[in-house]
Amino acid sequence: MTEDRDLHGTDQAADEPTATERVRTGVDDVDAVLAAVEQLEDRPVEEHVGVFEGAHEQLRRALDHQPGPPGPS
Repeated sequence: MTEDRDLHGTDQAADEPTATERVRTGVDDVDAVLAAVEQLEDRPVEEHVGVFEGAHEQLRRALDHQPGPPGPS
């Protein structure tokens, strides 16, 4: 019988965050959404839908944002 290394975590890709690492993008609006979703673990399941709906709305706004022209160099 062979073992599936992925099930035991022995063949995890080097660029994948571990359970204790937090993913950050460097974009404040997106990082705020990630932080809110990360906190779901500590919240009642009944609140999850609202958090995901808010996250979806915030991400849509971030994607729809039209940056202005670059400033003078």
